[in-house]
Amino acid sequence: LVDVSRSMNYGTGAMTKREYAATLAACLAYLMQRQRDAAGLLAFDNDIVRRVPSSARPGHLRVLLAELDRLPEGRESDVSKPLERLAAALIRRGIIVLISDLLDDPAKVIRGLELLRARGSDVVVFQVLDHAELTFPFEDSMQFKDLETGDEVLTRPAEVRDDYLASLGGMFARYTEAFGAAGIEYGRLDTHAPLDAALSVWLGARAKRR
Repeated sequence: LVDVSRSMNYGTGAMTKREYAATLAACLAYLMQRQRDAAGLLAFDNDIVRRVPSSARPGHLRVLLAELDRLPEGRESDVSKPLERLAAALIRRGIIVLISDLLDDPAKVIRGLELLRARGSDVVVFQVLDHAELTFPFEDSMQFKDLETGDEVLTRPAEVRDDYLASLGGMFARYTEAFGAAGIEYGRLDTHAPLDAALSVWLGARAKRR
């Protein structure tokens, strides 16, 4: 599951969150192909916008990579709706990987992922955030724009930094607690960092499943 909502277009480094997520998904698809496991793709914003059925057939990796290279530009996010649709359509158990910034209502995100766990699937979540979102390094007065709503606000970063970081930390703590209780693997990724951390989380989840 790859999030393509507008907020994923943000980036201050070599890759936007959207590009980082697509690259991570490509790496995981490659690993699954090497292990002869079936892999598929769902891209979503506030609904499922692109679907590639799971397959382990030769040549399927090329199909997945081509789709990841031309992911549609999404609209506003609503992670819960595609998660609920996927849970309702699941026929067989497997590993479901969600790659998203998770900048949504945490209660809805958690509920949607708990539905997938209740259907017997193993779930791995990668929360992808830009380095600037994690550290809020801005200094001068700036105009901030919401990529999803288009709303803009002028503020002095020094006046809101502590509250912003505290709110971010609260979101991380909530996800960590809820996912841990549900048996969901959770990794938080900085787009300025290599993908090694993400792949370590993935390999750890695979080892537990086996």
